[in-house]
Amino acid sequence: MRPEIRRLQGSMREQGYVAEPSIVTAVHLARAMEKPLLIEGDAGVGKTEIAKVMAAIRGTGLIRLQCYEGLDVNTALYEWNYQKQLLRLRMAADAHDADAHAHADGLEDLIFGRNYLLERPLLRAITRPDAGAVLLIDEIDRADEGFEAFLLEVLSDFQVTIPELGTIRAAHRPLVLLTSNRTREIGDALRRRCLYLYIEHPPFEKEVEIVRTKVPGIAEALAIEITHFVQALRKRSLMKPPGVAETLDWARALITLHRDRLDAEIVGETLGCLVKDRHDMRELERGEIAALVGAAVDP
Repeated sequence: MRPEIRRLQGSMREQGYVAEPSIVTAVHLARAMEKPLLIEGDAGVGKTEIAKVMAAIRGTGLIRLQCYEGLDVNTALYEWNYQKQLLRLRMAADAHDADAHAHADGLEDLIFGRNYLLERPLLRAITRPDAGAVLLIDEIDRADEGFEAFLLEVLSDFQVTIPELGTIRAAHRPLVLLTSNRTREIGDALRRRCLYLYIEHPPFEKEVEIVRTKVPGIAEALAIEITHFVQALRKRSLMKPPGVAETLDWARALITLHRDRLDAEIVGETLGCLVKDRHDMRELERGEIAALVGAAVDP
């Protein structure tokens, strides 16, 4: 592993993110090559957390665009502050501002100036004056294909055109991370503009380390039993297998309840920390929970 990648891995660990070399290398290359990084994987494997960690390492606030069905360009890029524009026009009219009426074009230029522009996440990332910004385009698979097409120009040239202001170019390219839970297939055109990383659910040893790191003070035996139980649960045919986020929620819940070992009763009472689907709940009957707990306590 190259020294710069090892340093980045150490910095991520200091922020509480346990990352194997493949993850660190992908993030390093995205940063060094100034290319977006598309991160795919099941929900809860730590995709979004990478962006938060990189923003902390760079000492900048995270700029986040949460995608959803129906997301439009205005919501992602910019909007005009219509209330402020109307107020300015009324002030001019109430004051019988002869100069403003004589120079209507000048007033129009004024109200379509930068002071009346509401910057949304994409424009904020482009106009940020300092280097080091981190832009997270979260769950891009939830947006429609039209919005995905709009992103192509932004991610290729890091510039946008606003009719009233002209073309705005980024002085410093942000680190761009896109995440996808694969609810739909991302188009080839967008994939070609990105580096790619797929994150699996972590192996046993890594997940135990994550639990130790993110839940300080947890008993070693409990961390191991929790991980055994969760990993066994993922092997079942569940609608929504628990991710690392659920593992950590469950660990914190057990600590809150002052538990240092697993038993069938406490697992049944706290199963809602792990399982987030009623069909999955029905699948895990009391007897099956007891069997899973037995295997986790005495693997």
